[in-house]
Amino acid sequence: MATRSAPATSKRRAKRRGEPLPDVEALRRMIAELEALELPTEDGDRIESDWHVVSLALLDEVVRMHLGEPTNYFCGGNMFLYFSLDQAQEIIEYVNAEQEARKPRFKGPDFFLVKGVDGTKPRDCWIAWKEGGRYPDLIVEFVSSSTRRKDVDKNVRFYQDVFRTPEYFWFDRRTNELKGYRRSGEGAYVEILPNEKGWLWSEVLQAYCGTWEGVYRGRRYVWLRLYDREGRLVPTGQEAAQQLAEQERLRAEQERQRAEQERLRAEQERLRAERAEQRIAELEAELRRLRSEQAG
Repeated sequence: MATRSAPATSKRRAKRRGEPLPDVEALRRMIAELEALELPTEDGDRIESDWHVVSLALLDEVVRMHLGEPTNYFCGGNMFLYFSLDQAQEIIEYVNAEQEARKPRFKGPDFFLVKGVDGTKPRDCWIAWKEGGRYPDLIVEFVSSSTRRKDVDKNVRFYQDVFRTPEYFWFDRRTNELKGYRRSGEGAYVEILPNEKGWLWSEVLQAYCGTWEGVYRGRRYVWLRLYDREGRLVPTGQEAAQQLAEQERLRAEQERQRAEQERLRAEQERLRAERAEQRIAELEAELRRLRSEQAG
C-alpha cells in the first residue's frame, strides 16, 4: 500500500483545488512542530465492558496465529493513532487540560493492522509521520450503544476519506451484526457481501471474518473470529495446543490398535502352526497304523 504523508497529501489537495502550494518553509516548520510534540499515550478515561476488552485480546491472538510472527505487520488496538498536527494538539490539550476540554476528533480504532512494517518494534501509539506515512490497512471496531453512530456512520467516511484504509469491519454483539467495507478503485467503500455462512472475506488477512459462540478465557459469548480459506476456524494458542494434544492422542491410539492387530495376527499364525503340527502328527499316526495293519 502506498504511504500517505500529511505534507504530500496537502500538496495534492491544494493542486486539485487550484490553491497555491504550501510554502516550503511553512512545511518545514510544520514537520519540526510534529517532531517536537510530546504525544500522550493514555487519556485516563478508558472504560470498556468485559466483552469488549476480551474481544480485542481474542482478535489480536487469532490474527497473530493466522499471520505468524509479526516481522512484516503490526497490529494494535485501543491506542492513540496520530495522523495530523491539529489532531495531535487537540489530544494533548484534552489530556493535559485541568478544566473540561473539547473532545478530540479521533483517538484510535479498537483494532487495526498495518502491513509491511516491523511489528516487533515496541510502540505506545501509532504516529503516522514517524511510520513513513503509513495508515492502517485493516480496521475493526466493536460497536457499543455509545459508539454505534460513530462506528456505523462517521467512521465509515473517516476511514474511507482520511485514512483511505483498504478494509473496515464493525461488529455489534447486541444484534450480531457484522459489516465490512472494501475500498474500490475509485476510492469509495463498497460493502463486502457475506457468504452462505454470513462470513465476510478479508483480502488484507486472506481469511473470513465471522462470528463464533464459545468459551474464551472463561467467558461464553458470541465472538468475532477468523476462518481460513477452507472454512476452518483459526485457533487460539490454547485451541491449537488442544488440537495438537488430540492429534497425538489419536496417533497413540492408532499405534495401539496397530500393535494389537499385529499381536492378533501373530496369535493366528501361532494357532495355525499348532493346528498344522497337530494335523501332521495325526496323519503320521494314521500312516503308522496303516503300515502296522499291512505288516500284520
